[in-house]
Amino acid sequence: MGKEKMNRITKNIQVAKTFLQGRVPGQLVIQYTDLCNAQCPQCGMRASNDFPRTTLGVERTKEIIATAAEKGFAALSFTGGEPFLHLDEVCALSCYADQQGIDYIRTGTNGYLFAGSDKAGFSDKVKRLADKLAATPIRNIWVSIDSSDPQVHEQMRGLPGVIRGIEKALPLFAERGIYLSANLGINRNFAGRQEREELDADFFRAGFDRFYRYVADLGFSIANVCYPMWSEPEQADTEAVYAATTSDQITYFSHVEKLALFSALFETIPQHRQRLRIFTPRASLHALLNQYRGEEHLSSSCRGGIDFFFVDSADGNTYPCGYRGEENLGPFEQLEMKSCAGGDDCRRCDWECFRDPSELFAPMTALRTTPLKLLQRLRQDPEFIRLWWEDLRYYRACHYFNGRMAPSSSKLRDWELQGAPVAAIS
Repeated sequence: MGKEKMNRITKNIQVAKTFLQGRVPGQLVIQYTDLCNAQCPQCGMRASNDFPRTTLGVERTKEIIATAAEKGFAALSFTGGEPFLHLDEVCALSCYADQQGIDYIRTGTNGYLFAGSDKAGFSDKVKRLADKLAATPIRNIWVSIDSSDPQVHEQMRGLPGVIRGIEKALPLFAERGIYLSANLGINRNFAGRQEREELDADFFRAGFDRFYRYVADLGFSIANVCYPMWSEPEQADTEAVYAATTSDQITYFSHVEKLALFSALFETIPQHRQRLRIFTPRASLHALLNQYRGEEHLSSSCRGGIDFFFVDSADGNTYPCGYRGEENLGPFEQLEMKSCAGGDDCRRCDWECFRDPSELFAPMTALRTTPLKLLQRLRQDPEFIRLWWEDLRYYRACHYFNGRMAPSSSKLRDWELQGAPVAAIS
């Protein structure tokens, strides 16, 4: 038996043991830097905000990564700020994480390196960038797209011409086996600049339809959506440790608007699954809608602070997530995972980074820890388990969103508008 196959069997056994303990494979988000060069109004780390900028540094981050590997973490994300301002370091740290045995490594960019596509040497510059990233084990690289109106996106980011550069860069990356992901952080301008006081379901449905068509036409084959990251004005600087949140009205949606927003996203996703690998799980949206309709018991609490954690660049300490900034857990190396097994029944934010995977893992963890509660939930909400199973089958058709694999047009073609594959309904 080959070494690679043996390693895979060993890791599968470790994952099985994790589930038997009522836990899920760990996910760690490391904010490597809060330095940024964009002007996004929806983010507290925008370049115009005046605060002391920090970067963890290579050696400190290696200590965290080595500890994550020892603790059995399976997924690692490098976020910012703008991670590509420290591109060489992020590449080196990704290789180190791979050497330590962490399989799922992600990072992202605001796309600033894709600006200036009209200048001489642009293609050569992008090829060098793609070659550098192709030499790493980074599995997924997201590129922020704030609006399906390119002018609005570029004005919000302060990056003129970046969309044309992204469009030119995508095939060059694909030639090197890297399929970039379009990442929408939902804001009131995501379908074009809006001055309306209240947005309704028809607007959101048309907006998501336009967004998915737009990023597919640009050349993306993977798309993700981050739910609104808005904080109350009095909490914006004191609660969330991850400053990608803001009290700016551009990310504010009322309770009624959120119901319409999440419903529209839920309804729109199946219409584009044949063309795009859409990361957003409908089972999670379904549960989030239950919560907003006052049926919190028909949703799952977040695994943040149980299996998922966030490391802040400013102090290098660990937090349950980027939102719960008042809960400083100290250095990651000193974190006692066993003490986190109980966790909190937390649904305080909508942030998809931990909420979506928590919902996807919920049936497996509940089967081990609270089987009667799971059975009661499934009796009251059988639609959840249908959507959950559908999501898992769709994820498989998408190669589990492996950004180092081309999309399978034959597998995606099987998905009907209703969201179920032809084989399952014929």
